[in-house]
Amino acid sequence: MEAAVFVFSLLDCCALIFLSVYFIITLSDLECDYINARSCCSKLNKWVIPELVGHTIVTVLMLISLHWFIFLLNLPVATWNIYRNTQSRAAEVTHERSHDQAWFPPALFLHVSL
Repeated sequence: MEAAVFVFSLLDCCALIFLSVYFIITLSDLECDYINARSCCSKLNKWVIPELVGHTIVTVLMLISLHWFIFLLNLPVATWNIYRNTQSRAAEVTHERSHDQAWFPPALFLHVSL
């Protein structure tokens, strides 16, 4: 059971890292004006919920399997993802999306480091 938990966690973390790199590449394309803000938002918004689900599954799985230290490391990031996604969807307007880029790199580095 324990090996299966960590193998699933490893695969999920690999997928989340790949998704984070995709976010960085898409945001850098937006910064260089290769794509407009509307297409950037449409590309990134469809991956927000899978990111939330993937990180929450790993966090809950670590809680269920009684790996307290790993659970406590993942809890702040999972809580932030849940908080960010339960807020009003009015923040997804394309001109406001560029303001979210200011917090994205620090949150990304915290997410990748865990």
